[in-house]
Amino acid sequence: MKKRFFKILARINKTVLPSFSKQQLDIAKAAKWQLAIIGWRAYVTKNALD
Repeated sequence: MKKRFFKILARINKTVLPSFSKQQLDIAKAAKWQLAIIGWRAYVTKNALD
């Protein structure tokens, strides 16, 4: 159940949230909100793959 929830959430994130790798964002120069989005996407991806 938990894994399925995170897989659905990962699909939503992919369509709604911006992809900073395509924008070639430098993490050292990223704003706090950008770092929060990167962290959230990493958390959801990690839980979707477990």
